[in-house]
Amino acid sequence: MEPEAEALVVNKSRTLYSPIEPYSTGNLEVSDVHTLYFEQSGKPDGHPVVFLHGGPGGGTSPNNRRFFDPEFYRIILFDQRGAGKSTPHACLEENTTWDLVNDIEKLREHLKIPEWQVFGGSWGSTLALAYSQSHPDKVTGLVLRGIFLLRKKEIDWFYEGGAAAIYPDAWEEFRDLIPENERGSLVDAYHKRLNSDDMETQYAAARAWTKWEMATAYLLPNNDNIQKAEDDKFSLAFARIENHYFVNKGFFPSDSYLLDNVDKIRHIKTTIVQGRYDVCCPMMSAWDLHKAWPEADLKIVDDAGHSANEPGIAAELVAANEKMKALMG
Repeated sequence: MEPEAEALVVNKSRTLYSPIEPYSTGNLEVSDVHTLYFEQSGKPDGHPVVFLHGGPGGGTSPNNRRFFDPEFYRIILFDQRGAGKSTPHACLEENTTWDLVNDIEKLREHLKIPEWQVFGGSWGSTLALAYSQSHPDKVTGLVLRGIFLLRKKEIDWFYEGGAAAIYPDAWEEFRDLIPENERGSLVDAYHKRLNSDDMETQYAAARAWTKWEMATAYLLPNNDNIQKAEDDKFSLAFARIENHYFVNKGFFPSDSYLLDNVDKIRHIKTTIVQGRYDVCCPMMSAWDLHKAWPEADLKIVDDAGHSANEPGIAAELVAANEKMKALMG
């Protein structure tokens, strides 16, 4: 083992790896309704890592491959039900947290992978926690970013007026789509419109919902990110699926479910990366997780918001994967 350990190359600069293309892509039928797109890149016989995207409904992008050393990792990306290249697009039928947890297992078995590292940010951190608590024996390590535990206080903060204290300008556009008499619960009011029989009503609600999140995702507003809201295909899946999960409280049996089940994963090597000025998933959730799970390594990035693509957060994510490499190499 020693020669291999000595040969391990560490990315000390903590920069994203160069863009790469997948060496294989495929589609996996996971139910009578849903078929998932998946891809593999990096080293075919490397240590497997599965990337869990955010939203839910956000889908993957080529940039997601760049957090991982392609000379060490077998990098698996997939689009969750209704998102990205998975079909049917923006579909809410048979689309719950526990369906997605089962899908991750189906994909692992399909790829004949005994166990793997799990990497997820934002909603991806929620799903990573739910999956690892359900299948702790299949997880070699966890890298989590922008912690989201899908508790009522987190939904209320972002969608019912809390974050408006920081972004009142962007908030007005989100709020004003809804008539005053329906503003008692904006999540419910948007749910009605995102499930309207009229597609234009759906698209208008999806654009406003998506723009609010994209406008608040970076420490410094990122216009390219905000423009994503104008892509009706992307925003429809993003808004409909997110809202569906939030109306249903993440399909968790209790508000503190993920915190209450930390004991099941306490032994798993874990790094938590959190932007101090994350408005979408404020640091209180990462802190609550840290208090419940002090064994996990918490990295607070003082000059960052929510996005994995912010320089400080990207650097810590790469560093976390390098640390995992050293543990497994």
